[in-house]
Amino acid sequence: MKRRDFLYRTAPALGTAAAIPALLSSHGSSAEMTGRLKKGVKFNMVKEPGLSIVDRFKMLKDVGFDGTELRTENRDDLKTYLEAIDKSDLRVHGIVNSDKPDLETAVKFSHDVGGDSVLYVAKYDRKRPLMESWNETQSIIKKGLPAAEKYGVKILVENVWAGFLISALDMERYVDEIGSPWFGAYYDVGNNVRWGVPEHWIDILGERIGKLDIKEWDEKKHQSEGLRKGFSSPLGEGTIDWAAVRAALKKIDYNGWATAEVGGGDRARMAEISEGMDRILGLV
Repeated sequence: MKRRDFLYRTAPALGTAAAIPALLSSHGSSAEMTGRLKKGVKFNMVKEPGLSIVDRFKMLKDVGFDGTELRTENRDDLKTYLEAIDKSDLRVHGIVNSDKPDLETAVKFSHDVGGDSVLYVAKYDRKRPLMESWNETQSIIKKGLPAAEKYGVKILVENVWAGFLISALDMERYVDEIGSPWFGAYYDVGNNVRWGVPEHWIDILGERIGKLDIKEWDEKKHQSEGLRKGFSSPLGEGTIDWAAVRAALKKIDYNGWATAEVGGGDRARMAEISEGMDRILGLV
């Protein structure tokens, strides 16, 4: 039985249907973030056999997503993606470039599909001094900034598990040293928990946060089943305090995209992810 169905069936036994909002409050049942957050998903998460790109876009729109993110490698199919955007009314809000150094190409592709960001991962070579990676990745970003300004597309660096930028203060310094309105942080809530507390990072980074990646983290599974098992719980069923995350986002007046980056699947799975995001992000 789904958690929501369970709550609705058992609420009368708790005394009144008014108990439902109280039970769901930690998952954002009051739609407190509606109009503030736009709900996205990585396009490569869609694993529906036999569907064309256009039909995948339509399916994502049908199950409740506002937009999606492509990868730089998809640029050779630009015409097809433009057709999918037009026929589905699903926006491509950005491009995932990972650690590829050619940011200019990714920026141009993002612009061409109507996006306004490029996700960049700052690569860390553990065999060399940390500051060499720091300086080299900043140089790559700076090289891409003229294109970012020209096309109106922000370059956003993501916090990942590379052992680099693992403190909110590291990320704050990294962004501020570059000091460009066309550069900021792509804050991944789930990736953060291994080293920090999401709401604390949000409070420190503030307006430096350009976009959000959304995934769950379960500290109990991490401790009992192994490191990467921390990501295995469904959205809202791990140990992230999503109410505190929402409060922190409101405090910094964040308005923008929140994009799921979890295990994908077919239509039913994508609908499940959409519904889970609604609950934890306060969109229902």
